[in-house]
Amino acid sequence: MMGRPVVQASGEFRGVRQRSEYMMGIAADCLADRVRPHAEDETARISHTAAGVVLVIAPWNYPYLTTINSLIPALIAGNAVILKHSPQTPLVAESMANALQLAGLPENVFQFAHCTNAQTLDLIRDQRVHHVVFTGSVAVGRIVAGVAGQALTGCTLELGGKDAAYVRSDADLDWTAAELADGAFYNAGQSCCAVERIYVARSVYADFMDAFLRQTNARQPGNPLEQATTLGPVVSQAAAERICQQVNDAVEAGASLHCGVSAEERHLQSNYLPAQVLTGVDHTMALMRDETFGPVVGVMAVDSEAEAVALMNDSEYGLTASVWTSDEAIAGDIGAQLDTGTWYLNRCDYLSPDLPWSGRKHSGLGCSLSELGYAGLTRPKSALMLRAGGKA
Repeated sequence: MMGRPVVQASGEFRGVRQRSEYMMGIAADCLADRVRPHAEDETARISHTAAGVVLVIAPWNYPYLTTINSLIPALIAGNAVILKHSPQTPLVAESMANALQLAGLPENVFQFAHCTNAQTLDLIRDQRVHHVVFTGSVAVGRIVAGVAGQALTGCTLELGGKDAAYVRSDADLDWTAAELADGAFYNAGQSCCAVERIYVARSVYADFMDAFLRQTNARQPGNPLEQATTLGPVVSQAAAERICQQVNDAVEAGASLHCGVSAEERHLQSNYLPAQVLTGVDHTMALMRDETFGPVVGVMAVDSEAEAVALMNDSEYGLTASVWTSDEAIAGDIGAQLDTGTWYLNRCDYLSPDLPWSGRKHSGLGCSLSELGYAGLTRPKSALMLRAGGKA
C-alpha cells in the first residue's frame, strides 16, 4: 500500500514481535501497585489505572510498528483502543482487528475507524476519548495537540526529525558508510529517524565520500514487488515533488548533486526517486533544515567536534542523532551535548523497545516503549491508609 520493497517487509514484522513481546514481558512489573510504609500506622499505595479509551492515529510509513508501539501496551493496561489509520494503509487496521479477534480479545475492546480529518478531530473532542497518540507531521501534530488541549485530553506526539550523524576521523569508514547509507535510504528514507544530515571530519571527508557513494550507488530502485529492489517509490507524487523541490533549491544555491539524475531528467514522471547525495550544502538550505522524508542526504565537512555538535543541534527537531567513532568516552561526551531524545554510537535508525522513544523540541511530546511507555496510557491513583485505631 505504501511501496516498500518486499525484501524489507520482514524487518517490520520482526520489530512488531520484538516490541510486543517486550512490552508484554514488563507489564506485570510496570503496572504493579507500589506500596510502602508512610508513617508508624500508615501505608501509602500508588496504583496504575487505565486511562479509558485511547485513540491511536497511525501513519503509513511503518504502519504496523507505529501502531503496535501504543496499541499493545494500551490494551495490556486495560484500555479500549480506537485506531484511526492512514488512508494510505487502511488494510493495516483491518489486519490488526483480525489478529486481535483471533487472539481472543473481548469484542469491541479494539475498534478501528476510517474517517476524514474533520471526523478525526471530532473523535479527539469527544469526552469519551481519554488519551490521544498521534504519529505524523509537526503541522498536524500542532492541530491535534490544540484540539486535545481544548478538550483537556492527554496526548502523546511523535512528530518527526532531521536526524544527524557525525563521523569522526577514527571511525571505521567502510562500516560507517554502509550503515549510514542504510539509515538514509531504507524505506526510501521515509522514517522519522532516517539519517538526513551527515557531518564528517575534514581529514577523512574524501575517503568517507568515496565509500558512501559506493554504498549509495548499490541501491537498486525498481518495482517493490521484485526481490532485487532495495529502493521503492516514495509514497506519492506530491511527496516526490516536495522532495525534488528541496534538491533543486539546494543545487540552485550551489550544492552538488551525486547519484541522482541530471538536471534535465529531474522533471518528475513518477514517484520513483533515486538515492541522492548532496555536497556543498549549508544550513541556509531547506535541505539541511526541513524534514525531507525521502532518499536524500546532505553531507558537510567539519573542522572540529564543537562545530559538529553545533550543527547537529542547529535544528528545530531533536529525535535521534548518531556518533561514529572508536572512542566510546569521546562519544559519550558528544552524546551528552546532543539535544535529542536518543543518540547512538556506531548505529542509527533503530528503536530498542527497552528504551523510551521520545523527541526533543518539535520532534514530539511524551514517549512510547520501555517502562515509561505505560505512563501516558495509565493514570496514577494514590491511597493513604491509616490502620484502624492508629493515630494520624
